[in-house]
Amino acid sequence: MQTDWVQRWHDGNIGFHRSAVHEALLHHWQPRGHSVLVPLCGKSLDLRWLAEQGHEVVGCELAERAVRDFFAEQGFDFDVRDDGPLPAFVCRQLPITLYQGDYFDLRTAPCDALYDRAALVALPPDVRPRYAAHTDALLNEGADRVVVTFEYEQAVVAGPPFSVPEHEVARLWPGLECVAQSDVIDDAPPKFRAAGLTRVIERVWRTPNN
Repeated sequence: MQTDWVQRWHDGNIGFHRSAVHEALLHHWQPRGHSVLVPLCGKSLDLRWLAEQGHEVVGCELAERAVRDFFAEQGFDFDVRDDGPLPAFVCRQLPITLYQGDYFDLRTAPCDALYDRAALVALPPDVRPRYAAHTDALLNEGADRVVVTFEYEQAVVAGPPFSVPEHEVARLWPGLECVAQSDVIDDAPPKFRAAGLTRVIERVWRTPNN
């Protein structure tokens, strides 16, 4: 699966990449903490947006091509720090550090918040509990979370992105509340419509306000 992911970036087969900041951030982002963990971040514009809100952004991405493309396309300079399990690409203009490699090898200071738009849905069911546990270990106690998921008829078309039902989110991260949902079939990967799907529900989950 990791080889396939790197190859997709190499081939430019990245239909999952969005050319705008995700609406979940624009409408539902309100963490109180400073540092934000963004797993499987790709070259998302969300990284820059979060940093411009004053957050220290800590991303992790398997494909080195994606990391280098992020800095090139944003016009940022970076330094490479290679003093840990994963090389760290450190932005000079904004507080953004992107670790390149296997997310499960990531070791960093605990973050105050989680933004997961493309990580949980990129993983098959058997990997998700390990992912959630590893993510929890990289977060401070009481960390805010914003998580975006999709739900559709998994038997009709294979992921990724995979369908993650509501009960699974409740099992992995109890206490999150669904703050928005919408049918995004028109913006879904073409393979979904080609398979005959007519509904893909996107949900935004968030730590409840205290």
